[in-house]
Amino acid sequence: MNYRHAFHAGNFADVIKHIVLARILTYLQDKPAAFRVIDTHAGAGLYDLDSDEARRSGEWLTGIARLMQARLSNETVALTKPYMDIVRAFNPKGELKAYPGSPLIARGLMRPQDRLVACELEPKARKALIGVLRRDEQARVVDLDGWMALPAFVPPKERRGLVLIDPPFETKDEFERLGEAFSTAYAKWPTGIYVIWYPAKSRRATDALAQLVARTAAAAKTPGKCLRLEFSAAPQMDGAPLTSAGLLIVNPPYTLQGELKTILPELEMPLGQGGAARFRLEVPKPYP
Repeated sequence: MNYRHAFHAGNFADVIKHIVLARILTYLQDKPAAFRVIDTHAGAGLYDLDSDEARRSGEWLTGIARLMQARLSNETVALTKPYMDIVRAFNPKGELKAYPGSPLIARGLMRPQDRLVACELEPKARKALIGVLRRDEQARVVDLDGWMALPAFVPPKERRGLVLIDPPFETKDEFERLGEAFSTAYAKWPTGIYVIWYPAKSRRATDALAQLVARTAAAAKTPGKCLRLEFSAAPQMDGAPLTSAGLLIVNPPYTLQGELKTILPELEMPLGQGGAARFRLEVPKPYP
């Protein structure tokens, strides 16, 4: 899978991932203690929806553009407001021109005591990320491979926070590397919240990853909880663009599952491609 994010920024998978990210960070704000966000594969930070890549793919047109026009219940409007407010802040004239990536979604929900570590190895993306976070004393851009950074930066000194693991899936062994890296990091910081993104193209690979993550969390001295969310904008076809993606959330806030049960059904129509989208929300089993 060749995943240059400029082609995909603001698509259905970004919308789902960033709504979940915003709900978790909103929950962390409820206590005054500081938290830290660690983004292992941060990307460029801000994406131009008028760029050649965005124009060629048009994926944002069936993602964030649809959500901006959707008619949602008052409850879902309130739950998605932290995320939508950040998107609107980067589009002050009301016309979608830019889409904020995960580091800027996280930065928009940080308080003065909170911190962000954003890892990006690709030179152009890292330069762009440094540009959008320039002179930000609460955010640090690190020139380090995300797989090396993950065990190096946990546990954070705040002992509270979230790790976002969102690799580009450009190599065939990315699922295996993801599972190994999570297991190593979780052994060092079993009380952290982990959000793991993956493309749902192979049922065997995604099920194996979910079982490994659930098994790792369950085996901790204080067993961790795990939540699995998969969202399909359309049936995933071999060789076709990505239409199904998933998230594994380890140690989710106790409020998250109920919030997603409210939000996700209302996104099936606006984010569906050629018909209504479908989602599954479950607690993954450690074994088949």
